[in-house]
Amino acid sequence: MAGGHPWTRRLYSAALLALAPLLWWRVWREHRAGRSRGERLGWIPASSDADRPLWLHCASVGEVQAAQPLIEALRKRYPQHRLVITTMTATGAERAVALAEAASDEAGGEVSHYFLPLDFPCAARRFVARLRPRLAIFFETELWPNLLASCARRGVPVAVVNGRLSARSFRTYRRLRRLMQEALSHVDWLGAKSRQDAERFAALGMAEDATSVTGSLKFDIALNDEAFKVSERLHTLLGGRPVWVAGSTHPGEDEALLTAHARVREIRSEALLILVPRHPRRFEAVAELCAARGLACARRSKGEAPGSETAVYLGDTMGELRALYGAADLAFVGGSLVPVGGHNLLEPAAMGVPVLTGPELANFEDVAETLREHQALVEVADGEALAAALLRLFDEPAERQRLAEAGRTVVEANRGALARTLDGLETLLSR
Repeated sequence: MAGGHPWTRRLYSAALLALAPLLWWRVWREHRAGRSRGERLGWIPASSDADRPLWLHCASVGEVQAAQPLIEALRKRYPQHRLVITTMTATGAERAVALAEAASDEAGGEVSHYFLPLDFPCAARRFVARLRPRLAIFFETELWPNLLASCARRGVPVAVVNGRLSARSFRTYRRLRRLMQEALSHVDWLGAKSRQDAERFAALGMAEDATSVTGSLKFDIALNDEAFKVSERLHTLLGGRPVWVAGSTHPGEDEALLTAHARVREIRSEALLILVPRHPRRFEAVAELCAARGLACARRSKGEAPGSETAVYLGDTMGELRALYGAADLAFVGGSLVPVGGHNLLEPAAMGVPVLTGPELANFEDVAETLREHQALVEVADGEALAAALLRLFDEPAERQRLAEAGRTVVEANRGALARTLDGLETLLSR
């Protein structure tokens, strides 16, 4: 594709360079031992002619998790190619590294991870020149103008998969329409999550003849036996007590959830909350919050088993959220009582657990609408309403069963985006 307004990218690059001290301070703060900060400037090992990888970029841990079915499918379909995953965040890196380590024990192509370089022109050019990817795949809304331009300069085909633009993101990008038009001119194929997402991308300049509506990859959740085994072991350990899980929670939300749990325990004194904060750096703070509320807390990271007096079981580990959902009677998905936009409602649904959520669902409105249509979603306005809903559902096993079956049916009925996405990527690779 061609077109756009290169001068807008020059202005964008100048603004990035002006912010360089602030950006580099954040990189320095999030640095992980054993990893070179040079990755953020594109200093990675150079790929050889025989080792040109497939490159998949995901922003953070949620996107890596959502992309897991695609990651596994790419490994198996193209075992002759190394797969490189890049992320912006350290938590995303930890999840990608865990997937890479797991992949080393299974049949399929090799998986490795780098941090995405900051989108400075020189860093972007250096990264693409050294990586030399056969194909660049950007997940959801990750549109970095200089990286996209560097791919085009090197003749690297570019795909955007599971492409989505929330109403909020669309309003922001529309104010930068000329910059986005230039960036999208370098995208060879867009697999949009929905017709509405495709229309929003088109309004920003994406060519309609290079766009397909594939559906959401989130429905193609990869369920593995190990997650179910962990769930079963934990469910057996917990016995017959009422258990609910709150996953991917945020600051300001944990307080409301603990208040709701205290209300539940006034009626159901044996009730247990499995609390899973979104970001590992908050594990200690949330443990302290539980102690300050007088709620006995067991921590999974320390191997502490939740006893009969335990009120909160803190899921302070990485990569186990799905298994923890499966061990509960009810699941509340976080990021929805605070203005974050929600998280993946389909993970508990796929595990056969009734799904509850708050009102903030901007990032998952299409998924929420599908669940609503099948009466597979319980929505609450605040923590007080959540406590009431939990108490009601704990008393109604038949309704819990109905919600669980409805949610699982929605997931199964909407699978297929993965196959359509792989077909689109195959077309680019075969050119």
